Amino acid sequence: MRDRGLIAERLQRVAEVLDADVAAGSIPGAVLAIYQGGALAYGEAFGFADRPARRPMQRDSIFRIASLTKPITVAAALMLQERGELLLSDPVARYLPELGGLAVGVEGAAGGAERHLKLETARSRITVQDLMRHTAGFTYGQFGDSLVQREYVRANVMDPEQSNAQMVGKLATLPLAFQPGTTFEYSMSIDVLGRLIEVVSGSGLDAFFAEHITLPLGMIDTCFALSPSETHRLAQPQRGAPNAPYQAPKWFSGGGGLLSSAGDYSRFLQMLLNGGELEGARILSRKSVEMMTHNHLPPGTKFGSHTPELGLAAPLPSLGQGYGLGLGVRTTAGLSSAPGSVGDYYWGGASGPYFWVDPQEQLTVVFMLQEPDTQRRIRYRPLLRALVYQALR
Repeated sequence: MRDRGLIAERLQRVAEVLDADVAAGSIPGAVLAIYQGGALAYGEAFGFADRPARRPMQRDSIFRIASLTKPITVAAALMLQERGELLLSDPVARYLPELGGLAVGVEGAAGGAERHLKLETARSRITVQDLMRHTAGFTYGQFGDSLVQREYVRANVMDPEQSNAQMVGKLATLPLAFQPGTTFEYSMSIDVLGRLIEVVSGSGLDAFFAEHITLPLGMIDTCFALSPSETHRLAQPQRGAPNAPYQAPKWFSGGGGLLSSAGDYSRFLQMLLNGGELEGARILSRKSVEMMTHNHLPPGTKFGSHTPELGLAAPLPSLGQGYGLGLGVRTTAGLSSAPGSVGDYYWGGASGPYFWVDPQEQLTVVFMLQEPDTQRRIRYRPLLRALVYQALR
């Protein structure tokens, strides 16, 4: 049997690349945590948590993790299925009746006339599974200029001052971008799932996460808002608006609201790699984890125009990739431009963080970065895969 492990001398290449990028001013700093077989194989901090203030990055620095929130929200919903409180096949309107009568906006322009929307009746009901795999027909307003997306922007559906209930109330007045079940469109659907969890559980999403996921897993740094005593640990981007040092949110966004550290998020991933359990705390059953980390996009699924912009994470068959529940999955060898294994799963966030899990290699990798520029942050996803896999024995 092949001796598994990472070669320390070859891992030094990771430090050389990231140190050089910090010195060149490409990134402020970053934290990388690699676990293999449940043990820390590599954990380092690079550069600055706050470059203007010359505050060094620490291994336990805290980051806004954006869409790395999504797998945690999906795990919470799967816990409710395991209790018999919902089914993935259930129509969303069973729990959120205000979403039961949504129409689909079809864009047209006759004879060079101004673009307009025609509303069509939805041909099928949105299911809980549709929310988890982004086939519900929702979209993100900021990722395009369709007329439906303009309506999202006009309704301010990403307002940080809203509650999850108010967010769903806004979506209930807007058309869907696609017929439910037909099209993968990266979207606010997992934010809707967060509200569904609140309704089914009778608990706020922040409280549900704390009681059932983060506290049992010992994820002491994963939360929707830092306490004032911990704000000195918050990493800052060097471009764009700074992260607010302390702001108790009104909107507990299931699609992108959490903060976390590399070590904390590694604990969540190790739980998944272990089949739902970590250090005696069982969060999910083995079969729920299998369901979460296998492709759920059926043959014939269409893809929204934003999908190619997901880059390395795009769930396109031409890349040998699909989408599970809240994360991407590699389905076929030899088509992706980045190294990995069939069955590995992954996702990244708009603020810069990225993770992947490779069950064949018993590997979890978390890269924490605060970088709002798309081209800068997505460069590190294939780069880190190349640097980590070249160090395998």
